[in-house]
Amino acid sequence: MRALHEIAKEIRADWKNVHFAAAPYLSAMGSMEKVADDFGMDSGSSIVLYFLSNARSWRGETAKRVKAELRRMV
Repeated sequence: MRALHEIAKEIRADWKNVHFAAAPYLSAMGSMEKVADDFGMDSGSSIVLYFLSNARSWRGETAKRVKAELRRMV
């Protein structure tokens, strides 16, 4: 599995106008290694799930592939 910060980098490269509700979770993922890590008071898995729930406007082949990868991680 790839590190969350690597996935976040790919998301930023593909999703040019990140939805404001997804942005804080994408930022948090940018400093995380894996879903078992905590970010502040939140678990890594909850950060990923919050990101996924707020990333519905991100579409395309890259989005489908990356979202599926994130779902498998949690």
